[in-house]
Amino acid sequence: MSDKKRAFDGNGETSSSKKLKSSANGTSAAPAPAGAALIAQKRAEIAAKLAAMKNPALAAPVPVKPIAAPVPAKAPPVVSNGPTPASNSPVPSADAINKRIKRLVADAHTQLAFKDNPYMSLSQTSKSKARPTEGSPQGAGLKMAAHPLLLDTTPAAPQSKKDRYKPMQPKFASIKANVRNAPTPPPAPVPVVVETANPYASSSTSKDTTLFEGAPRERTNRNFRFNPKGKYVALANQMRSEQQLENLKQRIAESARKAGLDGDMGIERGIKRAPPPEAEWWDLPLLPNRKYGDVDLGIGNLNIRTENSPITLYIQHPIPIPAPGDKNSIALKPMMLTKKERKKMRRLKRASELQDKRDRQAMGLIPADPPKVRLSNMMKVLTSDAVQDPTRVEARIRREVAMRKHVHDKLNSERKLTDEQRREKVETKKAEEDKRGIHGAIFKVKILSDPAHRFKVRKNAEQMNMTGLCILHRNFSMVYVEGAAKYIKSYKRLMMHRIAWTEASRPRGGEEVVLQDPDPEAADGEDAAASGKGKTDEEVVSLEDNKCWLVWEGLLRERAFRDFKARHCPTDSAVKELLGEKLRGYWDQAKNWKEEEDLL
Repeated sequence: MSDKKRAFDGNGETSSSKKLKSSANGTSAAPAPAGAALIAQKRAEIAAKLAAMKNPALAAPVPVKPIAAPVPAKAPPVVSNGPTPASNSPVPSADAINKRIKRLVADAHTQLAFKDNPYMSLSQTSKSKARPTEGSPQGAGLKMAAHPLLLDTTPAAPQSKKDRYKPMQPKFASIKANVRNAPTPPPAPVPVVVETANPYASSSTSKDTTLFEGAPRERTNRNFRFNPKGKYVALANQMRSEQQLENLKQRIAESARKAGLDGDMGIERGIKRAPPPEAEWWDLPLLPNRKYGDVDLGIGNLNIRTENSPITLYIQHPIPIPAPGDKNSIALKPMMLTKKERKKMRRLKRASELQDKRDRQAMGLIPADPPKVRLSNMMKVLTSDAVQDPTRVEARIRREVAMRKHVHDKLNSERKLTDEQRREKVETKKAEEDKRGIHGAIFKVKILSDPAHRFKVRKNAEQMNMTGLCILHRNFSMVYVEGAAKYIKSYKRLMMHRIAWTEASRPRGGEEVVLQDPDPEAADGEDAAASGKGKTDEEVVSLEDNKCWLVWEGLLRERAFRDFKARHCPTDSAVKELLGEKLRGYWDQAKNWKEEEDLL
């Protein structure tokens, strides 16, 4: 139903009464005749003046409606913050002006707070401007209108995906003091965009700038930068060195080009090393013509024994001596295997050799072996031949068996070492033992008159490749030996344990000997001469208390004797003269040596 109505043609009282009722309620009704509107306007002005006189602060502004132009019903009422300008309106008081100024200031602060807070809608500022005065009554009782702050007339803004998860905004403003003192919320975090390397993008733009490609950066003011002292001098020196290097490369390239070494390989690859000199710098003073060809002229023509020779009597050329530890280095010995393990290794080795031989025969590299026929398998191998002529087959088999045995013995005899090779092998082992170091030992024997004892002492020393001296003195005898450590150990066992020093040798000629000489008189005379030769009372010495002691043993630098020999020395001076200047102290050491029991 439309708000616009046609003018009533009835009496003016009814229309006037209806107009007064609508004016009292403060609502606009349908347009009335000009007289009734004029009366209502005047009454409203009078009511406004009376209210202003009673309480100026709570005076409600009365809208002034023009008479000629009617206002449509849909248009919202125009509310002003001040009284309606009129010729007869009273002047506002100072308190009203101050309150209005304070309200304007508060509105300005509220607008600033809305501007700083991104989550507050700026549309509330327009509501504050359009809200009516708090003191203006909007009806009474149930017909009283809601407070403007409780109304939300702002249209709903379209929400995006980003605004969907923002906190909900309040539907009405809180107290102005709280809004004014509320802290400014932090700005929303800027989303970090991870840029990936794009091989097709231009590299002129940097990641830090958000400008378009090729945009100039913001220019900054540059301060004074003073050059340090010597900067350009160093640059000049660097340029000179580079120029010299370029000149050198050009000369090298020129020489390489002349020699025909230039090409696609480049200058650096084209350069070759200089050929070796005619003579090394350390040999130049010895060569008259400074060439190694002077050696062919002979040693007499070289600068070796001349006045200009760099070699003098004061130059010593030491002989290189191997380290002592190298001699005692023990070679790794193979792992010791049991008898069962050795048999197994031999069986596996023979099986592998046989398989290799069969493979060669299968490939045709070597001829196949003839069948190994024996008397036991004669009938199996030679079936038809053995049946036809068994006697001839048996004779042939016996010849083959004898031939195989002969070949086997011949191969064994060829592998066997001869006497000369065996002696050479033993001497080689002895020389290898000597390379590990020379050791020496001194033995003191109380009585060394028995010929069997002397023979054992001398013969064992010779067999073990030992050198030394056996001194036979009337008080005691001394045996000095030197050789490899292995043989010294064996000889020490011989002297200390194996020889029975208290047992005399068996008398010679005591056993029965059958001679082939038919002349018994000549044989008896020779035996008597042999038995009585050299026998004296001095040789018969008791060996009950005979002993042997080890006086000293140690490592030596070199041998002092070439072989082992025995000498009779009646006096100490003869002994020291025989031993020499270096070894005479051994005789005094053996002479003054006593057993531990005697010392206790």
